[in-house]
Amino acid sequence: MTRGRLRVYLGAAPGVGKTYSMLSEGRRGRERGRDVVVGFVETHGRPRTASLLEGMEVVPRKAFVHRGATFTDLDVAAVVERAPKVALIDELAHTNVPGAKNVKRWQDIDEILDAGIDVITTVNIQHLESVNDVVQEITGIPQRETVPDEVVRRADQIELVDMSPEALRRRMAHGNVYAPEKVDAALSNYFRVGNLTALRELALLWVAGKVDDQLDRYRADHGIAGTWEARERVVVALTGGPEGDTLVRRAARIAARTKGADLLAVHVTSSDGLTGGDPATLTRQRSLAESLGGSYHQVVGDDIPRALLDFARGVNATQLVLGASRRGRFAQIFARGVGVETTALSGPIDVHLVTHEEVKQGRRRPERSRAALNRKRRLAGWATAVAGLPLLTSVLLPFRDVISLPSEILLFLCLVVGVALVGGTWPAFTAAVGGSLLLNWFFTPPIGELTIADPENFLALIVFILVGAAVSTIVDLAARRTREAARARADAEALSTLAGHVLRGEAALPSLLGRLRETFGLESVTLLERLGEPAPDDQGEPEAWRIIATSGAAPCTSPASADNDVRIDDRLVLAARGRLLDASDRRVLEAFAAEAAVALRQERLQQEAEQAKPLAEADRMRTALLAAVSHDLRTPLAAAKAAVESLRSDDITWTPKDRDELLATAGESLDRLDRLVANLLDMSRLQAGVLGLALQPVALEEIVPRSIDDLGPLRDRVEGDLCVDLPEIVADPALLERVLVNLMSNAVRYSPPEQKVLITASWHDDQVEIRVIDRGPGIPREIHDRIFLPFQRLGDRDNGTGVGLGLALSRGLTEAMGGTLTPDETPGGGLTMIVSMPISSRAGTP
Repeated sequence: MTRGRLRVYLGAAPGVGKTYSMLSEGRRGRERGRDVVVGFVETHGRPRTASLLEGMEVVPRKAFVHRGATFTDLDVAAVVERAPKVALIDELAHTNVPGAKNVKRWQDIDEILDAGIDVITTVNIQHLESVNDVVQEITGIPQRETVPDEVVRRADQIELVDMSPEALRRRMAHGNVYAPEKVDAALSNYFRVGNLTALRELALLWVAGKVDDQLDRYRADHGIAGTWEARERVVVALTGGPEGDTLVRRAARIAARTKGADLLAVHVTSSDGLTGGDPATLTRQRSLAESLGGSYHQVVGDDIPRALLDFARGVNATQLVLGASRRGRFAQIFARGVGVETTALSGPIDVHLVTHEEVKQGRRRPERSRAALNRKRRLAGWATAVAGLPLLTSVLLPFRDVISLPSEILLFLCLVVGVALVGGTWPAFTAAVGGSLLLNWFFTPPIGELTIADPENFLALIVFILVGAAVSTIVDLAARRTREAARARADAEALSTLAGHVLRGEAALPSLLGRLRETFGLESVTLLERLGEPAPDDQGEPEAWRIIATSGAAPCTSPASADNDVRIDDRLVLAARGRLLDASDRRVLEAFAAEAAVALRQERLQQEAEQAKPLAEADRMRTALLAAVSHDLRTPLAAAKAAVESLRSDDITWTPKDRDELLATAGESLDRLDRLVANLLDMSRLQAGVLGLALQPVALEEIVPRSIDDLGPLRDRVEGDLCVDLPEIVADPALLERVLVNLMSNAVRYSPPEQKVLITASWHDDQVEIRVIDRGPGIPREIHDRIFLPFQRLGDRDNGTGVGLGLALSRGLTEAMGGTLTPDETPGGGLTMIVSMPISSRAGTP
């Protein structure tokens, strides 16, 4: 069965019209004759959205009973059984009601897609996991319902639903998004212009990244190597010299002129060591590029201009920044230089040659060659041999009777040594043979014949050839050793750069594999782990492997499908696809493989440490509890015991008033002890996850007055101000009452005597917010989270206020009921505690 297609309407912010756009698309499809049904849609009471549902087929929702309350949600089985062509399902990031088959709605949608049904859905940018923390930092509101980015990126089509902040705020002011009583609060909090602008930019950048991925995939699938200027990318080439700082800053300014342009710094490491650069300088320039918002890359290339352009085309760069040549004009006559050569081959990529202080400083970088000596030196050796032998012969002929044969042999020997130093073995061997023949014909008796009369002359010619061959061999060997040392240096620099990348705390395995792929220009690099034990050879059964991490397209699924593979141990294999690597490259590949194994072990150790954190936290809480309750349990016990013993004493005659006072003291101490023990027990149940809840629809008009009455003598310090017609919320009445009592008593404790604590409640979307507002000294925003830590009080100034469990227990109870408890600053000074609780499904919508 063909899997269905997924279309996602991505909203830049709530209220921009995702659901409206989805329903409009559904109605258009229905008018064109497509079989479209509504699987799940939330209109949030918006009339224009609700009007689009008229005449649409809606699949009935499924009812779930959770802790005494009834909820309705998407019925996956009913949608699959109905088998429409297209299903409209709202709120991709929604968390399902406990008891449903899947935890998240996107998992429900996966099942429907597997059934061959197309799905159109909606999600807001703040619900994507990759930007969740950024959204919380911008808005100050955590988003508890998230969806993995990969789920959205896999969609066949993503459409951004956008609106300017001013237009969205006008929609809200006209009552098209929220009910009138909630508009002012929304506009002054989440829907501020700055928040909406930041969310809009996040959405645009995320969609731009998705488009980049699609473009890269299309170019790769169709073999397109040319540059498409869909987005500006500026590549700056670094040599490792001091001029790199100037080039990086210049490239950053070029990128800054085009909003959204990417900056990439690249260093080409040549195996001959002449383009290795100073590692310390490269490290500094890498930090500079990253601090300016760019990224750093290192590649190995035989030909520097071509390696630069291959990288630039690979990342679809539009501009390339190079430093002007360091050599003088005379040196440039013999070689054009990297800048000129790159410009000539650049094609549609714009090349900027930037002048700097190192210009004409004489640094020359010959090209790398596979031979021990480069092509230019070998050509120069051949030219010296071909031109030098006739020239020397013509010079010596007039003096043949004056200069002795040994002297002539020494002069030819000097020429052969010179050829060996310049061009290596074969030009020197040719010069030696040619020189011996010329000496024999023109200077060795009998002259004009290729014969040697004197044995000593024969010996001299043999020594002549041997010396030439020996010198040329030594020159070749020295050049080869220099090349090997330079290649080792280049490999060491690549490993050093990679190690620094991992040590800076970046994602270890993806970073490692990505750098390895870039360094050797591979198609993909994959870390594989064997499933089960190795199969015996006689069974011939294929081994099962799973992908731990990969970089690049078309990952290897087994070592057999790789061009290069390195077995790290019995279970791990690093597989690379793209081209065969030579022996020296495989040594580096093995080093990378060992680093990958270390990175994997670190990740798994970190996961184990995360799993051990709850145990360590429980142990810490037990230790803190023993230290705290030794005093706090003893204090009310001592007070109650003293009062009772005083009443039992026969030595003192107590008046009725004194007896009542002592009884009241004993009662208050025992009540305080009872509350402390109850808090400790509930905190223990919360930590163990066994707290009993009786969730049910609750009216705040009943809970808030009872909570104020429970304050006893403090009730006169609290004033309630609830909105009219608040919907019922889902909560445990007893636990919610305890939460409010804790918050109000804490607020009264820190409020000035002349100021009353205010408790208010209002309705926002699918949440009711209860605010406990005091006018006390307040708490700095940077330590808001600390007030919820158990067994401590900020400053520890008052030892009579308990073990510091009140706020910690309040947050725990609130979250156990499905709500949130967050602190905020009271305008004008003080602290506001905000309890947000979900409304009951049987309540109306705002």
